[in-house]
Amino acid sequence: MRVIGLMSGTSLDGVDAALIDTDGERVGAFGPALTLPYEPALRAAIREILDRAPTLEADDPQLLAVTRRLTEVHAEAVRALDTRFDLIGFHGQTILHQPAQRRTWQIGDAAWLSRRLGAPVAYDFRSADVAAGGEGAPLVPVFHAGLAADLPKPLAILNIGGVANVTFLGTDGSIAACDTGPGNALLDDWAMRHTGRAFDAEGRMAAAGRVDEDRIARWLGHPYFARSLPKSLDRLSFHALLDDMAAMTPADGAATLAAFTAAAIAVTRLPAPPRQWLVAGGGRHNPALMRALAARLQVPVAPVESVTWQGDFLEAQCFAYLAMRVQRGLPLSFPGTTGVPRPMPGGRLLP
Repeated sequence: MRVIGLMSGTSLDGVDAALIDTDGERVGAFGPALTLPYEPALRAAIREILDRAPTLEADDPQLLAVTRRLTEVHAEAVRALDTRFDLIGFHGQTILHQPAQRRTWQIGDAAWLSRRLGAPVAYDFRSADVAAGGEGAPLVPVFHAGLAADLPKPLAILNIGGVANVTFLGTDGSIAACDTGPGNALLDDWAMRHTGRAFDAEGRMAAAGRVDEDRIARWLGHPYFARSLPKSLDRLSFHALLDDMAAMTPADGAATLAAFTAAAIAVTRLPAPPRQWLVAGGGRHNPALMRALAARLQVPVAPVESVTWQGDFLEAQCFAYLAMRVQRGLPLSFPGTTGVPRPMPGGRLLP
């Protein structure tokens, strides 16, 4: 089937939309893809909802307004692709992720989207996993495994969005995964605080600064890094670190945050040392972060374009792939990827 995947990630930058031809096990072809950025007012409103999420009620007027506008932008992204499709995978926007309390909350009106576009919509991909005791994230490993079937193993596929996550593919066909720690989220918030811009463009601020290794060593003492795989994070899990950096210059803070993202990835205890790391997500556009990764990992590190994948759209493509698996009742997550007790189907389908 021709399936469009939609993703609004923890970086809060906009909606990624991508079409693939898939049966939920193989990808037959890749179609058009695009990003539709959020206007600043919507991005600010989503961020405010994210900050309030732990105490929000589902009928909160601001939440309802943001949910409708967010869904409208997703519909605009589908229309902008201007292509024929059979099914939509709609992740929505995560505003709260607390798997230890068996809570995960993605906002978005799937029923409205289905009616508006006149097409079936798969959604709510994480709830069944979390309800069964899983981490609910990351969900992309099964897609990575399908894409990387013919690549040398062991292999690590790293996505650096707001939160960074890794998929480990072993020589025996095993799959393991986790969130490694902050990705771009802290650096984006730091850039906004000090420059008024949404991110550190081309890593220029980080490249001009000096890394505080003592501070990074202290941060790596956080209990999260001692936990074994699988494990997952909320976007705000490490947000208090920004207060610890109050006395730093903008450049030194950016350099230290980029280095911390790389250090958190490097200390992640994978089942075996990967032969190579392939990097997707916005973080691969930050040269300072990519240099820090190469220095700390000491093995080849390359963007996923080196194996002809589309690094900006892997997650959107993933939710197209997962939508087809929802329709077929195939598992979305596994004990080695989210800690769920058994291979777990999930998601819901409208109409």
